[in-house]
Amino acid sequence: MKKEVLFIQGGGNGGYKADQPLVASLQTALGSNYTVHYPQMLPDETAPDFAPEWLRQIDELVAAQDALILAGHSLGASLLLKYLSENSVRKGVAGVFLVAPPFWSGTQDWVQPLKLQQHFADKLPKELPVFFYQCKDDEVVPFDHFKRYQQQIPWAVFRELSAGGHQFDNDLSIVAADIEKL
Repeated sequence: MKKEVLFIQGGGNGGYKADQPLVASLQTALGSNYTVHYPQMLPDETAPDFAPEWLRQIDELVAAQDALILAGHSLGASLLLKYLSENSVRKGVAGVFLVAPPFWSGTQDWVQPLKLQQHFADKLPKELPVFFYQCKDDEVVPFDHFKRYQQQIPWAVFRELSAGGHQFDNDLSIVAADIEKL
């Protein structure tokens, strides 16, 4: 039986299209024993109140599968973490793989729906494998966001890469290798 991976896109202008090479890389590296699902999240992040809508869509997508591996890039990765820390997952999630997630902070109105709740890490299931990936030369999400997650979730696995930028040079073979170890 094929294993199912749900990949949530990043944001930015054309985020869905920009992340397609990441998804293709992941599917290629995982091979035919896995199916990587890549739904386009709507509305785009320029719409008011997009975050609650994305979280609702994530909930529906997770509920539709019996067993699932969750992965996401950038904005999508941060919203997966928010979803998992604020909801009881109804079905079996085998692992979570977060590629370059921003650690949202600040007082601006637009950032409030994206921020994690205080003590969010305490609400994550400790038995759930959680992996973070970040390139030191990421030009979009500063590397100190990765360090903040390390401080908040010390039991997670953290993989730092020296180069690859925000798009990991469109190569998620490191993520695929961890997924295959589940």
